[in-house]
Amino acid sequence: MAHLNYNHLYYFWVVAKQGSIARAVEILFLTPQTVSGQLRTLEESLHTKLFRKQGRGLTLTDSGAMLFQYAEEMFRVGTELENVFKGKSAPGTGLLRVGISDAVPKLIAYRLLEPALKLADSTRLVCSEGALEDLLSELAIHHLDLVIADRPMESQLNVRAYSHLLGECGVTFFADPSLARRFRRGFPKSLDGAAMLMPDSKSLLRRALEQWFAAERIQPRVVGEFQDSALLKAFGQAGHGIFAAPSAIESEVRRQYRVAQIGTVPSLREHFYAISVERKLKHPAVLAISAAAHDDIFRG
Repeated sequence: MAHLNYNHLYYFWVVAKQGSIARAVEILFLTPQTVSGQLRTLEESLHTKLFRKQGRGLTLTDSGAMLFQYAEEMFRVGTELENVFKGKSAPGTGLLRVGISDAVPKLIAYRLLEPALKLADSTRLVCSEGALEDLLSELAIHHLDLVIADRPMESQLNVRAYSHLLGECGVTFFADPSLARRFRRGFPKSLDGAAMLMPDSKSLLRRALEQWFAAERIQPRVVGEFQDSALLKAFGQAGHGIFAAPSAIESEVRRQYRVAQIGTVPSLREHFYAISVERKLKHPAVLAISAAAHDDIFRG
């Protein structure tokens, strides 16, 4: 295969972003014939079709979509490098790619990441959610800068990364206000036989709740299990049962989901970690996240 022509790649990238050659030529200041010819040359050199027609526009083939991902990253890094040498930003500070473990409540993730957007030097957040093991694999190949998780990285994983404790807090039980009034009196024994909305079995909180229920000789009636913490809270808001959430976001949970507190269990602990390839955190946005976690979110 011939060497990749970066002019051809740039034309491809612009066409892919604009969705048509007609819109792309307005940015490239070239004729449609020139752009079409350059795209054909690129397809011939790669031995694959990159676009297919869709109405008056173009859509990417599978090969085109893969090439676009590479092109997007290459031109992002190029822009960042140019800005570094122009003195506009420090290396690596413009973009923060964060993976959020699906076990981390979205309100916690929001409060942890929000400080990164308040820095004097603007930071662009790119967030993805998934299983912790998958996110750590992405971190290992530098597709992510940071992973937010409810547990430290396990030592047996073949990933060179470090777990930094952001903070910990107790657990609070919530329900629809009318339901909360019924179960607040006599808490926690009042939870015996109560309809309970629980995290799924993979969650550390689920295991901690089950151990605590057993120790307190409480047997709630589990009416729902959820992988998505926001969906769990939505069912709680609708009055389908009681649910638990980190005490650090108690006011946000009450306000956003219009639910009421039943009681708090300080001995039930939730922990949250920032996992990075840095032994000592250096990225300005990550330092802002860590400082806010220690000084504000989990200061109690």
